[in-house]
Amino acid sequence: MTAQFQNELDKIKEKCLHCQKCELCKTRHNIVFSGGIPNNKLMLIGEAPGYYEDMQGEPFVGKAGQLLDKIFASVGLSRQKDVYICNTLKCRPPDNRDPLPEEKEACKEYLDAQIEILKPRIILLCGRVAVASMMDTKLGITRLRGKWYEGPHFSKMMPIFHPSYLLRNDSREKGSPKWLMWQDIQEIKRVYDQMN
Repeated sequence: MTAQFQNELDKIKEKCLHCQKCELCKTRHNIVFSGGIPNNKLMLIGEAPGYYEDMQGEPFVGKAGQLLDKIFASVGLSRQKDVYICNTLKCRPPDNRDPLPEEKEACKEYLDAQIEILKPRIILLCGRVAVASMMDTKLGITRLRGKWYEGPHFSKMMPIFHPSYLLRNDSREKGSPKWLMWQDIQEIKRVYDQMN
């Protein structure tokens, strides 16, 4: 199954490699198409590549990525075996600014194709940009996180805090972002384990 997914995803990635639909093609070092393992159970959608991601062509490789790996590992999941990771944008916006609407629109076909090919049963929306790209809501991530929403192809979607936000909020006290993330990842694992 993974080989079939990979073949279809490689075709989309090849198209993405030559993309010039927005101005970001002029400043990128690499497109950041995906990471982890293609599967139909668990997909994480992030915001946009940062500096390290742009340099390596891989999502979530900096400090935020290391924390994300620890969060998954805390419930026995790993990007090598269990999680497919992609971003709303495939190219880094200058100075890590928020993606512009036209940039998100230019990249939409690639993200839509990734979702269409894998039809993941769980989609994690990591950070407010990912939430805004996938949900029609004005609510902030603090109000949305930790709850399940209906996603494409009958998937369950849950907004979660971006690990870079957690790095800026170090407290682990009850009610803190890190404490809330711990509740969320346990709920995600509970639902994940119910899938065959």
